[in-house]
Amino acid sequence: MNALKNKVQLIGYLGQDPEIVTLDGGKKLAKFSIATTDNYKNANGEKVEDTQWHNIVAWGKTADIVENYLLKGKQVAIDGKLTHRSYDGKDGEKRYITEIRCNEVLMLGK
Repeated sequence: MNALKNKVQLIGYLGQDPEIVTLDGGKKLAKFSIATTDNYKNANGEKVEDTQWHNIVAWGKTADIVENYLLKGKQVAIDGKLTHRSYDGKDGEKRYITEIRCNEVLMLGK
């Protein structure tokens, strides 16, 4: 049951090409976002489409896969865990971000 404590699985489409960062030690980081869309009918019977954007980060070998195979518009399945962090913005204000640390990525579609 420990593996289920913080697990995220999403299927969505890349909103832009991944950003690849190579750190000083040669370790690679890939950052990208995916959109997931839910469709439902509201109380009036009207169809509603709700799109959510998710920030994804991948490290190491997973970042290599992202760099070599993923492009804007590609459909992917992501397996990872939810993480929260903060940083100081250029204006000195503390900013907070929620990301999904990607452990596995599966390319879907064509």
